[in-house]
Amino acid sequence: MSSSVLGLVRASHPEPTAAVTVVAGLLATGVGHRPTGIAVVVLTVLASQLAVGWSNDLIDADRDATVGRTDKPAATGAVRRRTLARATVAAAVATPLVALAGGGPAALCAALGLLSALLYNWPLKSTPVSVLPYAVSFGALPAFVVLALPGAPAPPVWLVAAAACLGAGAHFANVLPDLADDARTGVRGLPHRLGPAGSRVAAAALLLAATVTLVAGPPGPPSWAGRSAVAAAAVVPLLGWYAGRATARTGGRPVAAFRAVMLVALIDVVLLVANGRVG
Repeated sequence: MSSSVLGLVRASHPEPTAAVTVVAGLLATGVGHRPTGIAVVVLTVLASQLAVGWSNDLIDADRDATVGRTDKPAATGAVRRRTLARATVAAAVATPLVALAGGGPAALCAALGLLSALLYNWPLKSTPVSVLPYAVSFGALPAFVVLALPGAPAPPVWLVAAAACLGAGAHFANVLPDLADDARTGVRGLPHRLGPAGSRVAAAALLLAATVTLVAGPPGPPSWAGRSAVAAAAVVPLLGWYAGRATARTGGRPVAAFRAVMLVALIDVVLLVANGRVG
């Protein structure tokens, strides 16, 4: 693998890119897509995630260099910025074109999710509404998957709302480990304005709302697994907060709260895939 290709892979935020793409594929399977439809969903979401990841590293290259982020290829020069810009444009153009195989409404929904995420990268990341693109883009994901299904009804409101809450909660959780670095470079999104404690509360509350919506939204009474998920979403962040305080008192890095909310996010993803069937 050439150094440029390796740099592009590293600059794509490979872990979240792979995670969101896999979740989209599983959700497509859950709502009843055939193999061709699953492929359209996976390729569309992959292209969108690549465009978002590459544009993020391109826009943040100088900021990442300032804080010494050696894991960022654009900041270290491991990949040329012109190469990253061209790859971003190619992936962004490919997203709605591939999504068109699922129909016009699906393509529009995919384009909306991509545009919202790109607007987060610039200029909304450093504004009080930084959470809004996460809510819109995450909400658009299941809507796109459902709309791409031939003959499917409109996406259930509860499914879109739960995904939006999940995305908003993920925003607060994702920023927690980087608050100090962001402060050094002038990033002032909503989590930075709320501070670590406020962001932990916001993340936990939004993820709990997503869990409750995913459990209560589908027809029929909640299952025992659903009730257990709600209980976990309420208790796990509290345990993480107390563990984080104990770690901080001993001089360690308080990552327990971050891990706790990410565990709840994982529970929500499982519920999203399991409860996503619409017909």
